[in-house]
Amino acid sequence: MRELFLDALSDSAAMIPFLLLIYFLVELFERRLGGKITHTLEKTAKAGPALGATFGCIPQCGFSVVASALYARQLITKGTLLAVFLATSDEAIPVILSQPGKDRFVVAVLMTKLVIGVVAGYAIDLVVGSLSRRKPEHDHQIPVEAPHDAGCCNHDLSGTIGRWQWLTHPLIHTAKIFLFIIAVTFTINALIAFVGEENLGRVLLKQHLLQPFLAALIGLIPNCAASVAIAELFLKGGLSYGSAIAGLCSSAGLGILVLLKENQDRRDSIQILLLLVAISTVAGIAIQLLYG
Repeated sequence: MRELFLDALSDSAAMIPFLLLIYFLVELFERRLGGKITHTLEKTAKAGPALGATFGCIPQCGFSVVASALYARQLITKGTLLAVFLATSDEAIPVILSQPGKDRFVVAVLMTKLVIGVVAGYAIDLVVGSLSRRKPEHDHQIPVEAPHDAGCCNHDLSGTIGRWQWLTHPLIHTAKIFLFIIAVTFTINALIAFVGEENLGRVLLKQHLLQPFLAALIGLIPNCAASVAIAELFLKGGLSYGSAIAGLCSSAGLGILVLLKENQDRRDSIQILLLLVAISTVAGIAIQLLYG
């Protein structure tokens, strides 16, 4: 058991410099451009799903939080919200980028999620009606706080910060994700050691049409650990590409919690989550059938 933990620690330690650099760049991007993107998303009508999916591809979960708050205030459509959720790329991208030789998967994952988000977003608006979520004449009737300047993991981006504070959140975030990766890697190594790789493949239902659905359910967990686990399982061969996409599409991070908290229509929130799982599962199964 000690050897398994040391192996997990050794495999994960090499990722620290890459993770720190990536999260510093994300922090810089959020503080410089996050407010402008939020304003653009709020003021956009017909281009909402396309812009929402594009912004969602940026590797952080702050946009899903903002999109949920905007939707609760009826400032964006349901299609735009789902486009953001489906395209949201939080911890999976840094995890994949930090693995030597695996960066080629990043473009494929981002493009796949972007296409799914755009197509599904416009399809939902076409069916539901884009006018159904426009801002009401009396905005005070919706007792929801205005969306704040939220960054990845919902930390506050408002106000000015000191020189050393630029590194505070990237360091904390790197440490959290590093611990998640160690835990996931250790668990996978332990399962392979005690169960066997062939038996583990059966347990995970690899190449089974049920696997994308199970991955989509895991993705619903509103925590960074969900996308980290999905990414690690995919990189280690435990999940097919279609299943990984299904799990990452449904992984909207803290945006799900904000939606459930701030949207006054509980039935509408449940409907959105069901659509999220359904779209993610269908997309995952389609990719699995086409590409294996």
